[in-house]
Amino acid sequence: MGDTTLRIGMIGLDTSHAPAFAELLNDPNHPYHIAGGKVVTAYPGGSPDFELSASRVEGFTAKIREKFDVAMAGSPEEVAEASDAILLLSVDGRVHLDQFRKIAPYGKPVFVDKPFAVSSGDAQAIAELAQAHRIPLVSCSSVRYAQGLTDALSDDSGGALIGADCYGPLELQPTQPGLYWYGIHTADMLYAALGQGCRQVRTVTNDDHDLVVAEWSDGRVGTIRGNRKGNKTFGALIHREKGSRFVDVYAHPKPYYASMLEAVMAMFRTGVPPIDLNETLEVIRFIEAANESRSTGRTVQL
Repeated sequence: MGDTTLRIGMIGLDTSHAPAFAELLNDPNHPYHIAGGKVVTAYPGGSPDFELSASRVEGFTAKIREKFDVAMAGSPEEVAEASDAILLLSVDGRVHLDQFRKIAPYGKPVFVDKPFAVSSGDAQAIAELAQAHRIPLVSCSSVRYAQGLTDALSDDSGGALIGADCYGPLELQPTQPGLYWYGIHTADMLYAALGQGCRQVRTVTNDDHDLVVAEWSDGRVGTIRGNRKGNKTFGALIHREKGSRFVDVYAHPKPYYASMLEAVMAMFRTGVPPIDLNETLEVIRFIEAANESRSTGRTVQL
């Protein structure tokens, strides 16, 4: 490793993102290889009461250790000690605050995989820790970085952006309440389009579908449609003054997690997060409000 190569640590090897990120960083022959960092240490973690975590941690750990020559650590603190920057990837949003609390005193820049947290209280606590220890911090869904969405949002030839409708699969997991598990993807797309400033949300839900209608303080309206029946594809309509544009997030061969990891690596080098942390906090509060409306049927103020 050259002097400029960042030593990257991973916490949580219970998600497919762990081997995917390790491959992008550690394999120079990968078509979308990201130079400048190498995963050198990892803590497997895992949540025994969450099947999608417990059933996958062993396989992903073996792959990362053997295929990418990553040393296994016995604790999150060991990872923080041995690395310059940290990918906190644990698939269970409930454990992020506890794991972040353990590594915050080391002051290393951190990416927290989605969901950032599964309550606005936890999200706020993580943000306060990051501020206290002056830690560059970012968390988002990789779908936010889909090239099709980036292209649509950067093309303002249609005038001002007046609204957005985002859709995607919405599987539910009991340990990650309501929209936190899969709704985070569409919520992040909506915020990439409309930014901060949502005032209130209302959710219509049944066994197969959820529809969240959100109103921004400037009058713009954004929606999220989540389905548990039929196709499992993501997409969006971006509405501007002079026309609407369909966003095909699958139009480009580059995986969106590769584009996201490039932005994360830029933060690791510069210390400047690509997304305002206040926006991330609002995304978590937005989901919390949508979940509340989901159970009460009432409009919920953010």
